[in-house]
Formats: sequence, structure tokens, C-alpha cells
Amino acid sequence: MSETIDAPAAAPVLGTRWEHGFAALGPAFFTDLRPTPLPAPYLVSRNAALARSLGLDPARLESAEAVTALTGNSVPEGSRPLASVYSGHQFGVWAGQLGDGRAILLGGIETPLGVQELQLKGSGLTPYSRMGDGRAVLRSSIREYLGSEAMHGLGVPTTRALMVTGSDQPVRREEVETAAVVTRVAPSFVRFGHFEHFSARERYDELRQLADYVIDKFYPECRATEKFTGNAYATFLEQVSERTAAMVAQWQATGFCHGVMNTDNMSILGLTIDYGPFQFLDAFDPNHICNHSDDAGRYAYNRQPNVAYWNLFCLGQALLPLIGEQELALAALESYKTVFPRELEARMRAKLGLADEQPGDRELIEGVLKLLAAGRVDYPIFWRRLSHFVGGAGVDSLRDLFLDRQGFDGWLRLYEARLPADRHAAAVAMLSINPKYVLRNHLCELAIRQAKLKDYSGVETLLRLVQSPFDEHPGDEDKAGFPPDWAAHIEISCSS
Repeated sequence: MSETIDAPAAAPVLGTRWEHGFAALGPAFFTDLRPTPLPAPYLVSRNAALARSLGLDPARLESAEAVTALTGNSVPEGSRPLASVYSGHQFGVWAGQLGDGRAILLGGIETPLGVQELQLKGSGLTPYSRMGDGRAVLRSSIREYLGSEAMHGLGVPTTRALMVTGSDQPVRREEVETAAVVTRVAPSFVRFGHFEHFSARERYDELRQLADYVIDKFYPECRATEKFTGNAYATFLEQVSERTAAMVAQWQATGFCHGVMNTDNMSILGLTIDYGPFQFLDAFDPNHICNHSDDAGRYAYNRQPNVAYWNLFCLGQALLPLIGEQELALAALESYKTVFPRELEARMRAKLGLADEQPGDRELIEGVLKLLAAGRVDYPIFWRRLSHFVGGAGVDSLRDLFLDRQGFDGWLRLYEARLPADRHAAAVAMLSINPKYVLRNHLCELAIRQAKLKDYSGVETLLRLVQSPFDEHPGDEDKAGFPPDWAAHIEISCSS
């Protein structure tokens, strides 16, 4: 009689080793709770490239087990679901206690990229939902899924998205829509608002505990520096300021509008986080407001750098009980004012194909931006055509973008005189930084319309394009053209 040998059990979809560093902070920082299940969940899209980077099997993410777990209908073995509490300033006004109102952190998994936390956005009510329903809709989930991957493809620091699942459960926003959950991935989801929460309540032991956790895990060099007389908390504030400055410089160079830069939407790691009413610029308008809810234009494109500094100032105020001296906190913030313009100018020079810094570069950059603004020239198309022009293409398609041809011709003469001798090398470099494909609002809108009919091919096409936006992708040229007239009437708000 032959012996029966049981086959080994398949490894869990998300791996077997979880890390719960944030949960170790204790109950003052979060509430333990399970996600609220959704009826009959289904897969909308999974991010195979990110899955492989995390050491996960993309095919396993298509399984019923993965869909169930990453919708919140089951709790993965080894995870510890929780919603964290934080506070913050919203549209410049202190809003008091906020928190994860529709997001639940499962914990961190060990990956080739280091420990990465998984968070389910849209997974149901939490103690911090306030007047919300704890849900996300298919529309907003697709936007975040594609938006975060578009930013990653462009090289901008960002949270990422592993998966979107959907359900036919109705959710009311401006109209009745259907529910969805997006799995977000980041080393940490700690925000400026976490620090504001404990500082505002004068809970300084918890404030120090949180700061020590973040410093030891993500900013250990702060312990060794002699700057600020060995004050690790001042050094921490300086490093957060510098990371934030570099990130916002990339936003501006890329033409990215966040839309709702509240302090609770600012990552302590200098990552782009919370993709709501975001937009990549079509026509270049420095005053563009992408958030339909932003009546005063607080978060307009050209105001983002100053708002980021304002938010950092709020973080500095929150950390002041640990830093000890106001002068030290102000000194720690000061580097933002040098890092941001330096980083932005370096990125704009790179977009122009200028490898080194020379006198007159700032005037050259400001000159072309003024021309772009005056003619409301399409921002991504201009830079891509300029790249091809430097590589030897004709000038007519570039000049045709401008109403003020004489003004552009004058700028172009100055620019050509500044170009390096090896224009081919410059063009190659420019084509690697000026994308052909940008996640424009109308492209998202078309993919969302298809997805509402259970056709996810548009989502998959955009995911492929935004993950390698500098490639040519023959056959997809229609996704790199000018937006249609109706795109100007798309409205995105804080519910997006």
C-alpha cells in the first residue's frame, strides 16, 4: 500500500513575515479594528511590476484569496489591522482630531525593498470617520492607483498602489457610485498631522515616542550629527524640510498639482501621499486650481511651494516641545528656502538639456515659463517637442505652440546659444526626463467610464504607459496628444 503524502500548503499571498513597528507604539496612537467586508468583491487591477519589486507573485494577486484579503473581507495571517489617529490643518484652519477615516493599516511586510506597509483605503468605518462613510469609490480608487504609479514612473517620491478591488455596493458621493478598495504601499504612512495631534494635546511623552520611532527607523543619521548642538529633533525637522523641498521641486518641474495640501496629507518621509483632486497640467497656467472645492485657490499650482513651507512651519511648532528653542526650530526650517529653489532650478535645467550651471540660466528658465503661461501652451507637449528639436527635428511644430512667435524666436536664439556642443547627447537626456505620456485628467476619465462598465482595459493601458512614460509605445500615440475641449470642464474635488 502506497503512502499518502500531503502537499505542502501554499505560502500566504502576502508572505509570512510581518512587522508591526507602528503598532508597537501602543494604543494611544491607533485603534485596533478589522476592515468592514464588501459584498462580492472582484479584481479591477493588480500592479504586477510593484508586486515583483515586493517579492510577491503577480499571478497570486488575481486569486480569490488575494481579492478577499485586499478588499478587507478577510484578515491576512500575521497582520494587525488598525486605524491611526492624527490631527491637522485643513485649508489653513486647525481642524482638530482627524485620523484614518477610511484607511486601515495591515502592517508591514518584509520585501527586497525593505519593510513596506500595506494600507487598505476604502475599507470601512473607523473611529475617525467623522461624518464620512469609510468607503472609497471606484473612480477615486482608480485615480489614486494610476496617479501614484504615474508619479513613480516620473521618478517623484510617492506612496504606491498594489491593487484595486471593487464591489457593486452603492456609495453616495455627488451621485451614487460603487465601492472600491485600493491597497497602498509605503515604508510608512506617518504624517505631519500625527505630530500635531500629540503636541496640540500637550501629550509630550507620546510626541517624543513618535519622534524617536520615526528617527530611529527612517532618520537614524539624526542621532550622530553634531549640528544644532546635537539636537536630534532639530536635525530631524531640517531633514524632513529638505526632503519635502526636493519633492515639491519635482512637483513643480513635472507640472503636478496635488490639490489638497493639508498638514494631514503631508508625509513625514517626503513622499507624495493622498491622491484626491490631483492633476497634471495640460495648458501651462501658474494659477491653475485643480481642486473644485478650493474656492480661494489656496492650493493652486504656483502656491504649492509656499504651502509646503507653511506646513513645515506647523510641523516645527508641533516639534518645538522636543526641540526646546524656537530659534533652533526656525534654523532647521531655513534650509527649505535654499533646497527648494536649488532643486527646482536643477530640474528645469535638466528639462532644457543643460548639464551644467551657468550665469543666465535662471533668466532662460523664467523666460520660457513666461512664454508658456502667456500662451497657455500645453506643458508636457512643449517639453517633448523641445527635446526632439534639440535632437534635430524641425522647429515648426514647436513654434506652432506659441501665439507670440516673435517672443519665442527670441528666446530660442538665446537657448540655442546656451546648448552644449553635443546636442544629440542633450536630446537623449531630455527625452529621459520630459515624458511623452502624462496621466491627464481626460485619460483617467475615459478609463473610469470603461471601468464602470466592468471593462478594465483602459486602466491596464494607462498603467502600462505611466510606468514607462518616456518610451515611445508605438500604437498608443493618441494618449500623448492634446486634450479634447471637454477635458477643460472635468471637475475634481475632495471627494475625488
